[in-house]
Formats: sequence, structure tokens, C-alpha cells
Amino acid sequence: MERIRSDVADMSRRVGDVLRRINRLADGPMTRKKLVIICLVIIFLVLYVGPTFMNWMFDSERLTSHQNVCVKNFMKPFESSLKEYDVYLRQESSATLNSLNHNYVPYVGNGLVGLALEQVPHLNIKHGRTLSLPLYYHPLYVIDDYELKEFTVAEYKKGIVHRFQCSNSGFQVSYQYYAHRTIPSLFVQEIWINNPTSVEKNLRLTTPRVSDWPTSVKQTINLHQGVDTKEYEVVTGMIPIPDSENVLAAAVVCRKMPGTVKVDARDGLDILILTTVQYSKPIRKSDYAKHKDIVEKKAIEEMEKVIALTGDRTAVRKLRENHARVWQGLWYTGFYISDSKAEGIINGDRINATIYAILSQVRSYEHEDNIKASTKSDIMRSLTYSEGCYEGHSTLDAFNLWKPLNSLSNLNSVSSVWLLTLEKQGCHNLLKAGASGVNQAMILSFGSLRFSNQHLEYNIHPSKLHRDFLFRRLNYGNMTHVNISVIVQEDNKAAIFVALDRSDKTYYACDAGCLDSPVQLGPYRKYFPVKLTEPLTAILYVTADKQHMEDLRHAIHVKEVVEAPAHDHHVIALHKHGHSLGGLNPLFWISIIVLIVVFHLFLCRIIMNEFCDNGGSYRRLYNKP
Repeated sequence: MERIRSDVADMSRRVGDVLRRINRLADGPMTRKKLVIICLVIIFLVLYVGPTFMNWMFDSERLTSHQNVCVKNFMKPFESSLKEYDVYLRQESSATLNSLNHNYVPYVGNGLVGLALEQVPHLNIKHGRTLSLPLYYHPLYVIDDYELKEFTVAEYKKGIVHRFQCSNSGFQVSYQYYAHRTIPSLFVQEIWINNPTSVEKNLRLTTPRVSDWPTSVKQTINLHQGVDTKEYEVVTGMIPIPDSENVLAAAVVCRKMPGTVKVDARDGLDILILTTVQYSKPIRKSDYAKHKDIVEKKAIEEMEKVIALTGDRTAVRKLRENHARVWQGLWYTGFYISDSKAEGIINGDRINATIYAILSQVRSYEHEDNIKASTKSDIMRSLTYSEGCYEGHSTLDAFNLWKPLNSLSNLNSVSSVWLLTLEKQGCHNLLKAGASGVNQAMILSFGSLRFSNQHLEYNIHPSKLHRDFLFRRLNYGNMTHVNISVIVQEDNKAAIFVALDRSDKTYYACDAGCLDSPVQLGPYRKYFPVKLTEPLTAILYVTADKQHMEDLRHAIHVKEVVEAPAHDHHVIALHKHGHSLGGLNPLFWISIIVLIVVFHLFLCRIIMNEFCDNGGSYRRLYNKP
């Protein structure tokens, strides 16, 4: 106990000494030394403490805003997905919109019809490889009353775009848009309005309209919806095909609503808007009248079927879940790449946004309700035959495939180049299978993985493996999923790990050159070193035929096989930290440099003072009588 008291007393004395010194420093005259120390303390506080304090202060202010509480509540379900790049958040006031590379236009599509949430959204239909032919029908119902803060969330894994509007009074509007995967002619809008105030609200709606479609003809029909009868608008017209004398006959059916809606105080309102779209194949203008009646009839019949499926809230939820389930299945095969802070590098956000945009341009035939069983069987066979895909270099290095997706025209352009590239690089069979095949082909192309002559080979130069990769659930046949990981180790060398997610037979793998004995694969990861061969060959081979792998040893002719060298430290540091100085913040190094310069200035000052003082003394002694 006495020792503890002694330690406390000693500490108190030390604290008192420090306080007295600080007090003497403050009471004394303002010297240059004091001024420099104060400036350094202020600089430190501004650089390191200032940003944290400002963020805390502004966050505290924002929390008091009804708008931002509304935004926070809406965004809560997407927080984890944002970190995984499975959703994209777009705010009109966001600074990210100033960057082309991180501004992705929110988009919904299913290969038959698509829509981008730009300033004036309109439907788009198939032309060539993409949904690039505008159908100037604007189908959206939007609340345009009040000063509403608006933001949009594109949910990639469910194929749904969410739109939120929040007011300072607490008034909230939520929209969900999706082009249905199992009913491709259907575009759905789900609108939820919440009025927590004590005042009844009369809201003005922007209603669907037609623009720049001179041949369109409108009519109103009544369709039964349960015990009620609702009015629906039917728009039919001719769509010219660019650079062609042919045309399309198109028809749109959409529910009609008044331009205003009333929401009672402390109440909410659910609105379901269904739109069906049908269009013909390219036809001659002289055949338009006949095809006009056909597509119009199909669109109305499709609407009647959908109305019958959406009789209550449970049915509407099931309709949405069926759509989301197909999209989730499309992402079953996937790709991961570690984040890089190097300038101009492709990261997971751009990759996921591009995959989503391209899959939205392609139909998912095997899941559509109106596809025959025999056609679905053919599609499934196409998915299991990947011979020759992918033949080119890694698409991660192809600049033209990663242009900004900040507008509908850019999105269509990027999608068209991607689909053309995959088709010409041996993936035409997978593309015939629709969205599932396109996703498989894209994942193969990221690593230049190729199915060739009874095996899967990983063709990439070892020098490119300076980031972590994961190729998840690659389809090998119909019953096997292969997982391939590339991980950069502590010594800056890359290593390969292979595992089977599921399999219908025994599979084997070997590294570059296949000089070592084949390694049997299973559910647990097997390690393979990254090797460099002369001449260059694939760094990994996977096959179910053990004899084929034994034969590869004699068929792959290499002069030299060595373990790939470690990557340079500055290359790894550039990806991890955005610069080659290591893991410390650049402000730290700037601070160190400033301190060194200030120290030397003080040192020079002291030396000069000593020299001058001593010189004066010598002169006085020399002149003394």
C-alpha cells in the first residue's frame, strides 16, 4: 500500500512539474522558438485531428435532419452489400457523380426490354446484341411534389433498382423497378408512400407519356382485377430500324392512374404499376398492319395473365421473389479481386457494375415461363459445352471493355463490345445459353481461363498475379464446380489454391508444365506454386481424365520450369496503399520532412548565434588595453 501511495505521489509531482513548465512557457515572452512550436502543434491538429472533428460535427448536424434519418433508415438493409460492391448508391448531389469512372447509370433489363433511370427514362428494346433501340414510351409514375431528397440504389444480385425520396417533414416515397426475368415482357413498378405527418397530403404524379413516336396510337381498355375493373392504356406503333428499310411493330399496355393521389394523415399507400411490352421481329413496312394487331393482342393477353397472378400482396411479393431468385442464380458463378488503390486500376465496383449491365442485356431463357421444355434442354446442353472458351488475353487488361457506364449510350456501347468479344473468342456456345452462359464466359475471360481438349487451363503470365483473385464455382460439365484462388503471400509471391465446390467424378490438377504428378482435387483447397516456363505455358491444368494429364507431361514441351519470382515491393505497395512509400499516410512523411527541415534551421540558428557571440568576445578581448 505504501508503495502505491509513493507511486501516486511521484506521478502527481511529475504532472505538476509538466504543468508548471507549460505555465512558464505561456507566461514568458513570445520568442521565435515558441512561435514555431505553436505553429507545428496547429498544423498537427489541422492535418490529423481536424478532419475527424469536422466529420463528427457535420454528422451530428445531419442526424437532426428528418431527410437524413429517412435516408439512413432506407439504406440500412444495403450497408453490408455496399461494402461487397453488390449494390450501387447514386445520389444526385453526390460528389462521385463528377467522376466518370464511379458514376454508373441505374439500369434494369432482362434481354427483351430495358430502362435506364436517366433524366427522362424511356423503354428500350432489342436491336443487334443489346437493348439499344429506343421505344419512346416513358412508363414511370413519379411523385414530383415537395422538396424531396432523392437517391437511387441498384441491387445487382436481385436485379432491382430502388429509388427513395425523403422530405424534411418526414414524408417518404419508395420505388422498386425491375424488368421481370421469368415473364420477360413485364416491367414492374412498386411504389410505397408513407405520410407520418398529421396533415393529409394530395400528391401530384408524373404519369406515363409518349414522345418522338409519331406513328403511335393510343386507346383505353378495361381489364378485370379481382372484383374491380381498372383502366389500362394501350399504345401501338411502328419503330424504324436504324440503317434499314425494315421496321418493328410494338405495343405497350400500362395501367392508367389519375395525376394526383391522396394519402391520409399518419397513413401509407401501396401502388403496383404493371407494364407489358411486345414487339415483332424486323418486318417490311407493308406488313406492319398485320403485325400491329398481333403484338397488341399479345401485350393485352400478357397483361391479363399478370393481373391474375397479382391478386394480393402475397402474390406481388412472390412475383418479385421469382424475379430475384433468377438473378441470384446468375451470380452463383462469380469473381473476386482484391481492392487496389493504384490510379486507373479496375476494382470490384466497376467489375460488378459491368457484369450487371451486360447480363441485363441478355435473356435468361432457361427460367422463362413461355419457353418450351425441349428448348430449355438445348440451352442446358449449351451451358455444359464450353470447348474453346475463352481464347484471348485477360479482359481485365482490355481498356475498351471498361469504359464508363455513366449514360445509356455508353452502357449499350460497352455491352455490345463485350458480347462481340466473347463471341469471337470462342464463347459463342455459352452465349447461346443466355445470361447464365454470358456470366460464365465473362468470368473465364477475366483470368484467360480456357476449356481446351478435355481440360481447363489457366493462361496468364505470372507477372500479372500481383493481386488476390477468386474464380468462384466455374461450371465444369453439368455437375462440377471449380474454385480457383490466387493469393499473394507475405513474401510477395503468388500461390494458387484449387478446390471443388461439388463434383460428379474425380478431378486432378497440375501446375505449369505438368512435370509433377497429378494432384487429386476435393472440397479442401490444394496448393500449387506459380511457375514460369520457357516457352510460356498455362500455370494450371484441371481435368477429370488422369491419363490425359499424364500425357500432358509429354505434350507440353518446355526448356525450363522455375518458380515465379516474387513481385517487387513497390508494385505490391502501390496496389495496397496507392503509392510506393509503404503503408504510412503521405501526410506522415510530409510531417517528418517538415520536422527535419525545422530542426536544421534551428541548428543553423544556434550555430550562427554561437559563432557571432564568440566572435564578438574575441574582438573585445583583442582590443582590451
